[in-house]
This record gives sequence, C-alpha cells and structure tokens, in this order.
Amino acid sequence: MHHIVTVQDAVTAFADFMEPTDAELDAIEQEMPVILARVDLVDAQIIALDRMPNEVDARRIRRARRRVLAARRELANRTVGASLPGGAA
Repeated sequence: MHHIVTVQDAVTAFADFMEPTDAELDAIEQEMPVILARVDLVDAQIIALDRMPNEVDARRIRRARRRVLAARRELANRTVGASLPGGAA
C-alpha cells in the first residue's frame, strides 16, 4: 500500500518572486476601471444568454460596451499623458 502525503514545504512555501511587485499592483489599480467595465459587459451578456434578448437587454449591452470603450480611452489617455516629456498631453 502506498501512502499519499503532502509535502508541507511545497504546499505552504511562497518565494518572494511569486508575489506581485508594487509596480504590478499599481498597474492593476490603474486598469481597475477597465476591468470592472468588462465585468459589467460580461454580466450583461450572460443575462441575455438565458433568453431571447429584448430591447432592455440590448440597451444594457450597448451601455456596457460604451463604458468599456470609455474606460479604455481614459486609460490610454492617462498612459500617453504620463509618458510625454514636460507633462504635455
């Protein structure tokens, strides 16, 4: 009979390189409006999957798509503005 056991060090050990860096956390924080807008879009699409989409569902999906595009535009404008020398936009 073979016993199956876990190796405690392999299960609970986490090296420093496995944690996100401060720069990665900052990038996630900057992208959070886009992430949340995409979640709203997926939610609207999931609601429409269960039944034949009606006008309310179509409006909900269109609004969610516009929010995703607006969030992506704002993120792109922020990153371009931050990379220009002298702070010019």
